[in-house]
Amino acid sequence: MTVRPSPIAINPTDRQNVRTMSDAPKSDVSLRVSNVTKRFGEFTAVENLSFDVRAGRVFGFLGPNGAGKTTTIRMIVGITAPDEGSIELFGQRISPEVQNRIGYLPEERGLYKKMKVVDQLRYFAELKDVSGNTAEKKIDFWLERMGLAEWKKKKTTDLSKGMQQKIQFISTVLHDPDLLILDEPFSGLDPVNVEFMIDVLSEFRTQEKTVIFSTHLMSTAERLCHDIILINKSRKVIGGSLREVKESYGTNLIAFRGNGAEKVLENKLLIEKVISHADEQELHLADSVEPQTLLKTLIESGATVTKFEITEPSLNDIFIEKVKNA
Repeated sequence: MTVRPSPIAINPTDRQNVRTMSDAPKSDVSLRVSNVTKRFGEFTAVENLSFDVRAGRVFGFLGPNGAGKTTTIRMIVGITAPDEGSIELFGQRISPEVQNRIGYLPEERGLYKKMKVVDQLRYFAELKDVSGNTAEKKIDFWLERMGLAEWKKKKTTDLSKGMQQKIQFISTVLHDPDLLILDEPFSGLDPVNVEFMIDVLSEFRTQEKTVIFSTHLMSTAERLCHDIILINKSRKVIGGSLREVKESYGTNLIAFRGNGAEKVLENKLLIEKVISHADEQELHLADSVEPQTLLKTLIESGATVTKFEITEPSLNDIFIEKVKNA
């Protein structure tokens, strides 16, 4: 039987906004979004949104399709301007000089179809003032890293969709940006290439780089992110470090395996909900019920307990709950 201690829980009243992420010193912040609103006619795409992205960390910008993620990113990189509020990059207002420190991979990708891979990468590198031998070395390094060295002189039309996305990623990092912004970088990739891209992005966690990526793939965000923000219907729902967000949901989940526990599991005073998996059950405790109380009741009832593990909700569980409740 496994009984693990619960993490320290944050007061449930803090669940709507674990932390503001706007109280860090400016020197520790790569991006600061303050009370930003963006409207298109009568439609509000982003409403009074505020958050900080701390330097040297991986930040997950999460939400369902249509939540306002791409609109926010387009404001951050200067494609469009907010109607209200302000955006600061590296402590400064957006300018061409500041934008050169950003690498941006948009969700709607596009390469020149008839152009050779190496020529496209040379062109993108030159746009960011990287040329000559420096550009050639960086191109060769990244093509090798992405497993595309043999495709260097091929045209875009010769590449698979996954290969094309890798080429666009290379074009995003050739100038060695301080801030990397990726909008749905895993969209359209097969599982093998998703794992490959996760490995590549994990390498940025060990460098003095800041990474922002938007996604609706919660399991991927859970593996990569130090901090997250979840937005839904144009508004911030919850944000903070991944650990703070998960701990804010308390310790009311039990992974259970055993026999003879049917009557106890049907007791609504103890257990709010039971979800059955392949070889165990997920028990959602009723309000104010302590795990030790349930364990004692199970043992006293004569049930055979082979697993009783206090767990925390996954980011996917939190995401689904927040979106459904909205």
